Amino acid sequence: MNSSTHKDSAAGNWWKLSLYEQLGNVGSEVGRALRWKTRNPQISQGAFERALDLMDLTLDDPRHRQSVARLRELARTREVMVDYLAGSNEYQSTGDSLQRYFDAFAVAAALARDRVLLNDTPE
Repeated sequence: MNSSTHKDSAAGNWWKLSLYEQLGNVGSEVGRALRWKTRNPQISQGAFERALDLMDLTLDDPRHRQSVARLRELARTREVMVDYLAGSNEYQSTGDSLQRYFDAFAVAAALARDRVLLNDTPE
């Protein structure tokens, strides 16, 4: 299965996730890329490519295309991620700053999930 076929089939499920969940998952791959960057560049590269695929799916999500500001933020996030992990680090990012950015979305997704669970529990 080629990458675009996988992306097309994944988009439907990916687009069911909240923005918090989407970016939290991108952050998981970014974290893997960061952890393996010096220890095993091949593993790091694979995680980086998965992060890009997920970020591209997020950018293609029709819900995010309704807001120019949101789309701009997502595109800039992708740009900074690529600049740090594969570019010249023109924006002078750090691995810690990238990880903190994405971790905030993972925490927000967990909090939202907990709120839903609390509201759905019978009394």
